[in-house]
This record gives sequence, C-alpha cells and structure tokens, in this order.
Amino acid sequence: MQANTTRGFLWSDVETRTLLNIWGEQDIQVALDGNFRNSFVYRDVSRRLGAMGFERTPEQCRVRIKSLKRQYLLAKEGNLRNNGQYHKICKFYDAMEGILSNRGALDPQEFIDSRAGGEEAGDGQEEDGGEPQDGYSESTGECPYPAETEVKLECPAVPIPIPVMVTVGNNNTPLRPHNSSQSVSNLSTRTPKRPRKRRANFPMEKLMKQFLEQSAQAEENFYRMEEQRLQAEDRRREAEHAKELHMLQMLGQMFSSISTARPGHAATPSKASPPGQSTAFSSASPSSTRGTSGHLRRPPPWTDVCTQQNPPVNPDPRGLVFERYYSLGSTSHRVMDEDILSLVKKTVPPLTSKKHKGQDGRIGIIGGCQDYTGAPYFAAISALKVGADLSHVFCTKDAATVIKSYSPELIVHPVLDSPNAVEEIEKWLPRLHGLVVGPGLGREDSILKTAKEAIEKSKARDIPIVIDADGLWLVTQQPSVIQGYPKGILTPNLMEFTRLYEALHHEPMDIRDHQRSAMQLSVAMGNLTVVLKGEHDLITDGTKVISCSVEGSGRRCGGQGDLLSGSLGVLAHWAHAASAAGISRSVNPSMVAAFGACSLTRQCNSQAFQRHGRSTTTVDMIQEIGSAFKKLFES
Repeated sequence: MQANTTRGFLWSDVETRTLLNIWGEQDIQVALDGNFRNSFVYRDVSRRLGAMGFERTPEQCRVRIKSLKRQYLLAKEGNLRNNGQYHKICKFYDAMEGILSNRGALDPQEFIDSRAGGEEAGDGQEEDGGEPQDGYSESTGECPYPAETEVKLECPAVPIPIPVMVTVGNNNTPLRPHNSSQSVSNLSTRTPKRPRKRRANFPMEKLMKQFLEQSAQAEENFYRMEEQRLQAEDRRREAEHAKELHMLQMLGQMFSSISTARPGHAATPSKASPPGQSTAFSSASPSSTRGTSGHLRRPPPWTDVCTQQNPPVNPDPRGLVFERYYSLGSTSHRVMDEDILSLVKKTVPPLTSKKHKGQDGRIGIIGGCQDYTGAPYFAAISALKVGADLSHVFCTKDAATVIKSYSPELIVHPVLDSPNAVEEIEKWLPRLHGLVVGPGLGREDSILKTAKEAIEKSKARDIPIVIDADGLWLVTQQPSVIQGYPKGILTPNLMEFTRLYEALHHEPMDIRDHQRSAMQLSVAMGNLTVVLKGEHDLITDGTKVISCSVEGSGRRCGGQGDLLSGSLGVLAHWAHAASAAGISRSVNPSMVAAFGACSLTRQCNSQAFQRHGRSTTTVDMIQEIGSAFKKLFES
C-alpha cells in the first residue's frame, strides 16, 4: 500500500479541540452510526473545519480522529491498570469520553494492535470497518463530490438502529431509535460489523484486449472488402478487354470482306514506282475515329500503320501501304499500354544474390562541358537508379570536378577534350553494355568529332546507342554516323525532330500527321528506332508506331529528356539481352525499351508533380524513379 500524504502534518491543541467539537456534534455522530459511507461524513467535517479557519482534507480529519480513538482506548486500559494516570497518555480523554460514551462499543483490539504509524498508512479502509475511501485529490484537497450530499441508505447485514434519512451538513434533529439507551448500557457488548464491500477493479486490461480484438477484426474486414473490390475491378476490366477485342475482330472481318468484295478500290502501283512497291493512301475515315463528343481522337498506341510488300534495299516511304486502324478511345489506349508494359516486365532481370557487380548493366554517358554539367549527371544517375550497376561519364576536364561533386556514385573520366580522347574512351568500351551520346555535349567541332568516332567504335562492338540533345545535332550534320544501325535509338523533341526531318527530306514536315513523319524519318535513317517526345510519345521503327499515353503532368523543366535517355540506355541493354535469350523475339527490343523509358519518365513526372506541383524539377523526378519503376514493372 502507498504511504499516506498526511504524514507529518501536526495538529495544534486548538485545532484538535475544534475538530472534536465538530466531530462530536449530534448529526455527525448519527451519520457515523448510519449504514453509509463515512467518507461523505468526513468531507462535511473538513468543510466545517475550514469554515472555522482550519484547512484540512477529509483524509487528514479521519486519520486524526482515528489516532485520538487509539489514544483514548490506551488511556482507558491504563486507567484500569496504572492507578488512573490516563491524562499522561491522552490529553483529550475527557472530550473523547463524552463523545464516545453515547456511541456503540468499540473494539479496543482494532486500535491497540495497530503499529505506531497506523494512522498515516493510507490503507483505504473506512472508520469502524467501513468501505474503502473514494478517490479525491490529496494535493489540492478537492473532491469530485459536492460538499453536502444526500446520503443513500443501504440494507445492513445485521439489523441495527439507524435513522431513516440523514443529510450531512443539515442541522435538522434526526429521530433517535427507542432502544438507544439500551445500546449505551451495553458497552461491553460488541456490535456486529457490517460486511465490507469491496469495489471491483475497473477492467481496463479486459477492455483494452476487447478493443484490440475489435480493431483487428475491423482491419481484417476492410482488407477483405478491398480485396473483393479489386477482384471485381479486375473482372470488369477483363470483360471490357474481351469485348473490345471481339469488336475489333468483327470490324477486321467486316473490312476484310469489303476489300475482298471490291478489289477495284485497291491502289494500283504507279508507273513511276519501282517494282514491288505500292502507292500510299489514306487510313481510316474521319467518322470512324470520332468519339462521342465529335472531336477527332489521337492515333491508337499500337498501330500497324504500314506494311511493305517485297521491300527493296532502299525503301521509299511514299511507296508504303498504310493499313486501316479503328480506335475505340482511351480504353483501347490503356489496354495496349498494359500489353506493351508486360513485354517490358519480361526484359527486367531479376535481383538475385548470385550476380556480381556490373552484370546488370554498365552504361557510358558521353557529354558534359563547361556550360552543361547537369545533363550528363541526370542521365548517369537515372541509369543507376533504374538498375544499372555502374555508370561512367566521359566529359571535358573543366566539367569533371563539378559532376563528381554532384554524386560520388558516378565514375567520371575528364578525357573528352584531351588530344587522345578517342583512345581513352575506346579502352573503356569493352566494359560497357550501352552508350548514351549527347547530354551536355556542346557543339564544338573537336568534341563532336570525338563523339562521332566514339559512336563508330561502339557500333563495332554491337551495343545499343542512344543519341539525344547535342548528339542529334551531330546526326543532323552527318546522318551516316548512325544510319542503318539496328541498335541505334534517337530521342528528339519536336524542334530537334523538325530539324532532322528537313535535313534528310529537304522539305517542310507535315505538322498535321506526326505519326507518318516519324515513320518516314525512321525509314530514311535505315529503320532506326525514333522516339518523338511530345504530349503522347510516338515510338516507331519504320514498320509500326507505338504511342505512349501514360499520364504525366503539365510541368516541363530542363533535364527530363536526360532522365529518359539515361533510363533508356539501361532498358535497351536489358531488352536486347532478353531478345538474345529468346524472350520477345517477335517485337523490336529497342521499341520495347523505348516504351518502358517513356512510361517511366511520365510516371516519375506525375508522381513528382503530385508532391511538388508547379515547383517540380528533374531532381524531384529522379527521387521518384524507384517507386515509379516498382509500380510499372514490378507490381
């Protein structure tokens, strides 16, 4: 039991006599003889004592009265044995004798057997075998109950004389039972005690256990309902997909029957055209590509736009036959995107403990000069975060220190402007799995010449080459540097694409049909993979067009193209390695890798924009590569 906080509180004689006068009042004694909680009585005693100018808590009053009772009983025993020297033991013997002589007999052994500090020990027991004390604040003396409280009677276990109703603090004279004189005369007779009623402990642990069980049950129900909802959503999507495929099959059969029934409408080969080529003609009618709103929709993502019949060595884009394709709207876009993303997932190598450093990709970045140090860093760090094991940057000497300060994870070679730059780069090529040329390269003739020779050396090693930014300026000046290389990938924006198209075709580009222009440029470059970046990224190898419509954001900031080229360098290595292993041989690996890189860049842009809004930068997008990659390719 805890020690009572009233230990050491001394009572003066005046304060003690005042307490005895209040305690000896008739209504207090009647209340104490009643069958109810004595804690209410001592609250009233404390209130009356406070009105006399003495501030004491109910517990202090109870302990003091109990101590005086014990002294009185000890003195009474001494009077019988020690020739009446009771005043030496109890100073207030006469006052206690006058008060207790009118009450029932006390049990002397209850007080004599107590230890010296019994009155200070807060054992929670009431006077005369009462109930445990109600809780109140010892430090402040405040009590959660009012000072004057109507006491509620309880049925006693043994019939004893009690008043009908007692109100603590009321001066009304209560009714005394008729046999009160008989109880005074029989002091030696011990009054039976009321059975002590113990309060049940508050079942906090039981309630907490029940609360935790209910919480776990609610959480389990929530996850079960969420799983059922997701399953229903998957079934709905599968039903929509099957319905769309069925409609496409019906449309294909219908138009194939029309073309078979009316062969005269097929385009006849032109006399000026070489043998085996056909004249190009328009694709679908406008009404077939309109949605419910009446506006023209953009081309679908995976479109066999043209096929070649007996293609010659140098195909003429004007002799391509464009097939009809009928889109069903944005739902078809999502379905096709998911189909191509599944191909990208197959090319991603698994993470196992059996691999060694560098086995999942060593990528080289050629670029970085005094004016442009951020672009090569963005490309190199993006390659690392996508999954490459090592990332090398070949830059000029004055850019090397700056790029190294951005990150210690990059291997920086300050050789791009050295006299033997080609030899320095060539000795590292056998260790690289892919090359990205252009981020921050600049347009100095000497550096462009070094970049050109590095591309020639890389082509001899048959590794994927991604050309972006100033590398496209080099291709515009000298298209033969990459023309016809099957593992070459160009990633121009609209301005770079227009410049490259006009340099090769010597005529303005048709801005109304970007798909056709992209295919013509790819064919002119020897069926290179071309990624035309825009509102919807168009990816083509000259035979088909993929449109990446993964949702991005309206925020455009410098460096996003470098994130695309760096991640594309890694994904191109994985895609060609998977193709060599017999995975997805039916699809051009460079197009699969390009679609994966475009989707990843757009997803990073969307996630970063949700966090930062208009203040989004490429650094914020790079921080989202891990979660975006997991959502797209590992979910």
